[in-house]
Amino acid sequence: MSTTTLSQEPKKIFAEAEDFLPINGTDYVELYVGNCKQAAHYYKTAFGFQSLAYSGLETGNAEIESYVLMQDKIRLVLSSPLKAGTEIGKHIDKHGDGLKVVALWVDDATISYEETTKRGAKSFMKPTVEKDQFGEVVKSGIHTYGETVHLFIERKNYSGVFLPGFKEWKTDYNPVDTGLKYVDHMVGNVGWGEMNKWVDFYGHVMGFTQLMSFDDKDISTDYTALMSKVMSNGNGRIKFPINEPAEGKKKSQVEEYLDFYGDSGVQHVAVATDNIIETVTALRDRGVEFLRVPSVYYDTVLDRVGTIDEDLEPLKELGILIDRDDEGYLLQIFTKPVEPRPTMFFEIIQRKGAQSFGKGNFKALFEAIEREQELRGTL
Repeated sequence: MSTTTLSQEPKKIFAEAEDFLPINGTDYVELYVGNCKQAAHYYKTAFGFQSLAYSGLETGNAEIESYVLMQDKIRLVLSSPLKAGTEIGKHIDKHGDGLKVVALWVDDATISYEETTKRGAKSFMKPTVEKDQFGEVVKSGIHTYGETVHLFIERKNYSGVFLPGFKEWKTDYNPVDTGLKYVDHMVGNVGWGEMNKWVDFYGHVMGFTQLMSFDDKDISTDYTALMSKVMSNGNGRIKFPINEPAEGKKKSQVEEYLDFYGDSGVQHVAVATDNIIETVTALRDRGVEFLRVPSVYYDTVLDRVGTIDEDLEPLKELGILIDRDDEGYLLQIFTKPVEPRPTMFFEIIQRKGAQSFGKGNFKALFEAIEREQELRGTL
């Protein structure tokens, strides 16, 4: 693999009214973890991801070992340090296992970098060409909240399995998938009073628009509260809700996250399915644990959301939540944290027309989270 820093030649300046940062979708998400080999086994066994690519000592990388897993359009990278004193090791020591990189698939990583940095983004990686026998990939990157980064990945001239520096990873153990399709959205937790700062960042620096907002009246229980705004790129393929704590009688889930993660960061990744009953049944049978709302939730839910295609009984049995907006309805459920610290988790979502995020479920969901906090002694 060869690496070259690209010259920063002037490019066309897009009018503000245009989408100056066109994004094709989520390229991959990368987690820094203490043991990527074991984490890869977990995500294959529990979530149904498939082996895709590997980088490490066998590919000439003496610093980092990475396993790449794939399920439909979702690529998950799990990386661990091979030596002490590395940046990855320091990240894990501070945050625990957590999501570091949200990589965005773009047509031009150089323009993406220039358009965002000239608007105030802090550079993480200048446009760089990485090559191997399968072609070349252009990568660049910027910082966002906490230590999270966005990489821009341009791969139109590449035919390899993942990226230069990786080889195909073939294994005999490949459990069947669980029906996960793509990343629907990713939620960031930021500190007190920082939500609007990052809303402005995504609006001005990345050209996103605000889809909706929720205040502490929308997202609160008798004890805790938070506020949230949802930012989306021009074609709607990237959605980033941003949460911050709000005053409550006790410690909210966002405060708990910030305490244990030690900074702002990605709280959860929502992944879509076309059949949530089949997907959640498979995940549950493989050991994935989910938050549960009280069964009385289902006594009146259809009065609130109206007629749905699914039979209510399996939704109740699995603990799947239902909500409706003007466009249709959605079905959703949330795992318990998948790391030792009560930080990152996953949402499984099936949209039946709805474009919202389950506002009608907030109270029941957060009461379920509070019950888990109480068990942990962190409420």
